[in-house]
Amino acid sequence: MSKSMSLKEAVAVVKAAEGTRWYAYLVLSVATGIRTEEIRRLGWDRIGIDGEVAVMDVWTSVREDGETKTRWSRRSLELPRIAVRALRAHRAMQARWRLAAGEAWQEHGLVFSSQVGTELDRHNVLRGLRRVMGSAGLDAREWTARELRHTFVSLLSDHGVGIEEISLLVGHDGTDTTERVYRRQLRPVRCSAAEAMEEILKEART
Repeated sequence: MSKSMSLKEAVAVVKAAEGTRWYAYLVLSVATGIRTEEIRRLGWDRIGIDGEVAVMDVWTSVREDGETKTRWSRRSLELPRIAVRALRAHRAMQARWRLAAGEAWQEHGLVFSSQVGTELDRHNVLRGLRRVMGSAGLDAREWTARELRHTFVSLLSDHGVGIEEISLLVGHDGTDTTERVYRRQLRPVRCSAAEAMEEILKEART
């Protein structure tokens, strides 16, 4: 059964990742609740981090009426400042990879890529994240990448963000799905999500 990290655990993991290639991945996962399959194919063209308001567009394939036919659903998420700073640092790191790779670099426009520009393998992602979690003092074998999304829901709910807003942020069609999947993480009440997450993760900046 999936679980979520406590605030103390989440902050420890984010701090342990600082300076590594996984820092921005972890910050974005915990701060936005993006799905593992969404973050691996996320492109730089879907992120605006240089304007006054930082926004990320997330596209998800959605099955219609249980059929094989799918449609694409988009949700736009305002990014907290900690995520913006992490993404800017990651963009600079990726530019260094591109320079070092030279002709071996394969440009796919991915935010999170290998050091030659290709899409990340989910098993490699899990190994990398578990190394960071182990460094943070967690039993890495107990955690998967998908539980970063559960952590996002739990942290926001504990901070007073309501289920209606959380449902929109995680890309559900309605609150019924959110309640069913994340019933263990949800608490009552409400406030704004981007500012809430900035406040929640403030300890990770110190």
